[in-house]
Amino acid sequence: MAAPILSYENLGLVQGSGWLFRGLDIHVGARDRLALIGRNGAGKTTLLKLIAGAIDCDEGRRTIVPGTKVILLEQDPSVAGHATLRDFVMAGDDAPLAYEADAIADQLGIDLAREAASASGGERRRAAIVRALALNPDVLLLDEPTNHLDIAAIEWLENWLARYNGAFIAISHDRTFLTRLTRQTLWLDRGAIRRAEIGFGGFEAWTEQVYAEEARNAERLDAKLKIEEHWLLRGVTGRRRRNQGRLAKLKEMRAERASMLGPQGAANLAIASDDAKTKVVIDAKGVSKAYGDRTIIRDLSLRVTRGDRIGIVGRNGAGKTTLIRLLTGELAPDSGTVRLAKTLDGVVIDQQRKLMAPEKTIRDVLADGGDWVEVLGVKKHVIGYLKEFLFDGGMVDAKIGTLSGGERSRLLLAREFARPSNLLVLDEPTNDLDLETLDLLQEVIGDYGGTVLIVSHDRDFLDRTVTMTLGLDGSGTVDVVAGGYADWEARRRAPVEKKGPRPAAATPPAPPPAARVKLSYKDQRDLDLLPGRIEALDAAIARDEALLADPGLYTRDFARFEALTKAVETARAEKDAAELRWLELAEMVEG
Repeated sequence: MAAPILSYENLGLVQGSGWLFRGLDIHVGARDRLALIGRNGAGKTTLLKLIAGAIDCDEGRRTIVPGTKVILLEQDPSVAGHATLRDFVMAGDDAPLAYEADAIADQLGIDLAREAASASGGERRRAAIVRALALNPDVLLLDEPTNHLDIAAIEWLENWLARYNGAFIAISHDRTFLTRLTRQTLWLDRGAIRRAEIGFGGFEAWTEQVYAEEARNAERLDAKLKIEEHWLLRGVTGRRRRNQGRLAKLKEMRAERASMLGPQGAANLAIASDDAKTKVVIDAKGVSKAYGDRTIIRDLSLRVTRGDRIGIVGRNGAGKTTLIRLLTGELAPDSGTVRLAKTLDGVVIDQQRKLMAPEKTIRDVLADGGDWVEVLGVKKHVIGYLKEFLFDGGMVDAKIGTLSGGERSRLLLAREFARPSNLLVLDEPTNDLDLETLDLLQEVIGDYGGTVLIVSHDRDFLDRTVTMTLGLDGSGTVDVVAGGYADWEARRRAPVEKKGPRPAAATPPAPPPAARVKLSYKDQRDLDLLPGRIEALDAAIARDEALLADPGLYTRDFARFEALTKAVETARAEKDAAELRWLELAEMVEG
């Protein structure tokens, strides 16, 4: 790592009656792209505030290069005291330049003239992003930046950060976002922090190594109490392995669903067998819905069968909520019909998280104050059921008001999944959940025997969960694609075949030869050799990152750690330059 521009040494913070964390050493280089990972409640948000200097630590020393501007994008930005979102963006002595703020707001699609008091969570988040980016920080601290953003806005933010010249630390549950952008990882775990010079793409393999090493140490020490303390960690490891089996099953289900769809993803109603008809839970034919002059849904035909897991994607305002309401019978179509199975019994978990009274306890919510909870007809002890949703059993009598946003969302999932149902509607279920809880949610959905409708902007979660995707483009058209988000994205980006009368069967005249650019000897040699060089650099980076993933290397052989880190940085820079050079040459040839 290059010389840090921001450091904390021996950082410690007391929370409640004990230390939230202690003895942390954190160093941020000028071009670091750090993922900050940890369970809900581990202190990630608090740590970002400490790094930003927004709160003071109880011990430790903060060092920063003079003139370094550090900006924190909070998870839930407050716009209180401001008449409009523009007033919020331009507030303070360090307000950004107006033209820069306006340019970013225009690209993000946010009207800064909107009254702050009536702005939605998504609008407040976009306004906060406008302010943070327009301030041109040297270090950008991002706390769940993709929450409440649609896919288009997330991709815009990814592209901005890819070009960004400063450093950033990101907390996010969005695996795709972290995998695409990060190059280093900070893992906050049980009051300690580990750093690896690998992006989030290598995080799970790294943690498996750490857990395996801890298990070996625990066995050598015969530390039964320590093993019991780590039930959660081993549970997460096992859950990830089980999820591989669920992903294989998901691929089979997608293939089966693809056989039921006609060309271009239209519902192929004619080929459904009698057996399939008995499993139909929602049957929509020629459904259209408009508000005023705007058509939201146009001529949708769709047959949803028992066990389907359907993802619904599109820009904010494209009509996702309208589509959900049409499919569940809450809203009548302007034309067409929607027939629901008579036995349909749904549970809706919405993004507003209208949770329980804060004075109630977890036991009250799950078991009406008792010791047992009935889960799909089977009685389970409330403490055991809590552990299935990654809670410590000792929290059973904790007040709802003391739980974090992520813990409340997790408790809501535990309560709703216990109810008997055959239709589950999840509206932005991944907001406020950490990565381990998302693994759990994926597992629960995989085991759910009914039908699931999911509205989400989390691309990785959809790819791991759904059998079919409904994509809305805002014009009224609904693309029906077997598979997840990646399959819909591939369909959306594929060139559209133009329809027209077939030409007469005759041999067409040969097209005139295209003028080919004459490359110099050096250019032609680079064009031929660079792909092999890029492949070799990829292999070298992967090899060195695997060595850096060793959790004990930093303390055991710092010189080796430093040499490998520099080698990875050098290889990445050379690979970026090689890719750029090859693209330039390829464009010359194509031109």
